[in-house]
Amino acid sequence: MKHIAYAPASIGNVCLGFDILGAAIAPIDGSPLGDTVTLEEAQAFSLSVVGRFAHKLPANTSNNIVTHCYNAFHHKLKARNINAPACKMTLNKHLPIGSGLGSSASSIVAALDGLNSFYGLPFSEDEMLLLMGELEGQISGSIHYDNVAPCYLGGMTLMVENGEQITTQLPVIEDWYWVSCYSGISVSTSAAREILPKEVSVQTALQFGKQLAVFVDALHQKNGKLAASMMQDVIAEPYRKSLLPKFDESREFALDNGALAFSISGSGPTVFAVCESLEEANKISDWLAHNYIQNEDGFSHVCKLDLQGSSVVKEA
Repeated sequence: MKHIAYAPASIGNVCLGFDILGAAIAPIDGSPLGDTVTLEEAQAFSLSVVGRFAHKLPANTSNNIVTHCYNAFHHKLKARNINAPACKMTLNKHLPIGSGLGSSASSIVAALDGLNSFYGLPFSEDEMLLLMGELEGQISGSIHYDNVAPCYLGGMTLMVENGEQITTQLPVIEDWYWVSCYSGISVSTSAAREILPKEVSVQTALQFGKQLAVFVDALHQKNGKLAASMMQDVIAEPYRKSLLPKFDESREFALDNGALAFSISGSGPTVFAVCESLEEANKISDWLAHNYIQNEDGFSHVCKLDLQGSSVVKEA
C-alpha cells in the first residue's frame, strides 16, 4: 500500500505578522505548488528525490531533511516501544529552495504526515506539529511555526505557543485572490534574518501590535477592506526588500492596479499581492511574470488560500 502525502506552499509572516502569521496557498488552475512524499513498504529505508527542483538538494540523501524526518519519527516510535518496519520514501520536489514559499516546511510536513499515516496514526495532531517545528528549526536555526502550521493545518494560522496550544485558525476572506511570484533567485532564511535590526523602536512596536490586532479583529468581522488596510510590514520589509531586485516597482505596479496589499512572502524573494477580483489578479500576475522574474526557475501563480493543508492518499 502506497501512502502519498502532499503539503502546500505557504506564506510566512503574511507581511504584518512577523514569525506569528502564516497562510497556505494553492494555485486556482490546480497545478501543484507544494512537495509530495510517497511511502512504500521496504526491507530497509531509502530516499529518492525527483522533481523540478531535485537538483538543488544535497546529492547525499542522508543530508536531506526527509531523511531527518524519518529518523526523528522512528526515534519517537521507539520511545513509545513501538516496533515499526522500514519504508522507502520518494520526495517529489516541486518547491524551490530559499524561495520564501515554505519549501523546507512543505518537505517536512509531507514527510511526517505521510509517516504518521503509513504507521497507523500513532501521534496526535499536536504531537506532529511539535515535531514539525523541531525539524524546521534544524534548517532555519530556530523553532518557528509560521510555515509548518498552515502547511499542515491549512488556511491562515496565528501562532499561540501557550502551553500545549501551538496555533489557532483564523477566519479568512474567501473572496481574496493571492498572486504569488517567485523571481527565481534564492534568499536564505538566515541571511534574511541577519539583515534585520536587533531592536525596534517603541513607535514601530506599537504600530506592529496595532496592525496585527486590528487585522485579526477585522477577519473575525469579515471586513476585508479593514483587514487589507493593515497589511503593511513595518518589521522586515524595509530591510529585506534590498535583497529583492525590482521589488519597489513591482509593489508600485500592483497597488496602482487594484491590489489591496503587496509584500514579501516569508524571507523572500517570492512576493505576493492580495486582490479582490480575478481580473486584477491575472493582470498583476502577468506583469510580475514579465518584470519580476529573473531567470527560468521563476514562476507566477494566481492562488486562493488552501483551506485543507496537507493530505494523504492511499493507493494499492
